[in-house]
Amino acid sequence: MRLAVCAEMVYGDLPLIERVVRIHEQGFDIELWDTRGRDIAALAATGARFSSMSGYFGGSLTDPASADEVVASAEKLVPVALELGVERMVVHPAELGEGGTAVNPVLRSTGQMWLTGLRTLERLAELGAKYGVTFALENLNTIVDHPGIPLARAKDTHALVAAVDHPNVRMMLDLYHAQIGEGNLIELVRTALPFIGEIQVADVPGRFEPGTGEINYRAVAEALCGAGYGGVVGLEAGAAGGPGVPAGDAALAAFRAAFES
Repeated sequence: MRLAVCAEMVYGDLPLIERVVRIHEQGFDIELWDTRGRDIAALAATGARFSSMSGYFGGSLTDPASADEVVASAEKLVPVALELGVERMVVHPAELGEGGTAVNPVLRSTGQMWLTGLRTLERLAELGAKYGVTFALENLNTIVDHPGIPLARAKDTHALVAAVDHPNVRMMLDLYHAQIGEGNLIELVRTALPFIGEIQVADVPGRFEPGTGEINYRAVAEALCGAGYGGVVGLEAGAAGGPGVPAGDAALAAFRAAFES
């Protein structure tokens, strides 16, 4: 497995470029969020390997009124992904607003939302095939971080990606979100394995590095190895910190210890 770290969530006292360099120097790939307004040439010049970035900036995958906006914004971001060599462009089941809240919260998912999501992902698959990028649909939890997002559970995102069944559409399987909303993580990764593009991790509660909460990430890592997973595992977590070692360094060391044999 390759290990990546989300540069948005560690070393927050440093400018983004310095965060990327520090993570890269420790041997990790880089995950990014919104790349708009950022110095893409400077990011590329770091020599870092970028595993994922946000793949759209407007609209809802599951809303017929704004699904076109998802595809249009994704196409605008493709040149950035190509310049950075990003492997996966991340999309969500619906539009996220400030702090990850739903722009248009819904109480329940409908068949129309499911069909619209399927058709939008099929369009993204065509776009991905055209440019040689992969779109990754991320599951979210609606209990703590993202209330009002439809089709957000891992079993829903798995069903959508499996229905599209295209190599340029995969899952961004976030085990932090899955633990809060569903649990049973080892069986989840085994079931979803054929459609996983990347896995993200953080411990629960708190969304910090492995070892700070209830998830046995060492057991998850062993299950992934046993199942033959050879893709990316990304740390999308804050750094809890501790005595004697900078919080970011300690978080990355704990992450590596959990996932490297």
